[in-house]
Amino acid sequence: MLGRIDGGVAVRSGELWLDDCDAVIVRGIPRGSLEQVIFRVDALHALVARGVTCLNGPRAIERTIDKFLASALLAAAGVPTPRTVACERADDALEAFDDLGSDVIVKPLFGSMGFGIARVEDRDVAQRVFRALEIERAVYYLQETLPHEGVDIRALVVGERVVAAIERVGTGWRSNLARGARARPITLEERRARMCVQAAAALGADYAGVDLLRAADGRDYVIEVNGIPGWRGVEDATGVDVAAALVEHLEDGA
Repeated sequence: MLGRIDGGVAVRSGELWLDDCDAVIVRGIPRGSLEQVIFRVDALHALVARGVTCLNGPRAIERTIDKFLASALLAAAGVPTPRTVACERADDALEAFDDLGSDVIVKPLFGSMGFGIARVEDRDVAQRVFRALEIERAVYYLQETLPHEGVDIRALVVGERVVAAIERVGTGWRSNLARGARARPITLEERRARMCVQAAAALGADYAGVDLLRAADGRDYVIEVNGIPGWRGVEDATGVDVAAALVEHLEDGA
């Protein structure tokens, strides 16, 4: 990524000057240092200021890549989401482990595809994990573990509708396709589809992958909202052309 300010602002990705585009569909924010990630999102802000339509825009990406902010905004919008604690001290994390039922999912604040996630069910293990993370000056992000049957839902929301959805069937507590889960198509009933659309809207996302989990108590929870979702697995399972739905959304004036 290259940004240039010379009486105006120009942004280049590879050999393409993005400020010459009418619209940009963001398909990834590469891993890097904090400065690099901020710079890449800043470049999107600069494009929006130039009048270039970005899907998703930088505000939505900032909200969705930050798990704590996303959880806070979902809760504020009344979207059911697991009890969550984020903190900076190992002692606070251990206290949260106890408060959340001594069975938690520990996630990196920034991350996707199930990488860097661990389930912790033992207090001694929790203490060792939290002390190890303390060395990295990490932020502890803990969610209560919701008992379920090893199946969750990934819904692709575009605009104000779910264009496709799959059930992801895992072999353990994780059901990410990148971690070996199987996908099968599903049609969401209206209530669950509304919940997914509401979750994407709460984070200001024009399109999103919304992960929905039905817990053992029969309630549905939004586990995560991905503002830069992959959709190959969804397309393969459902036959829906997600890219075409995005283009149609753009043409309709997104």
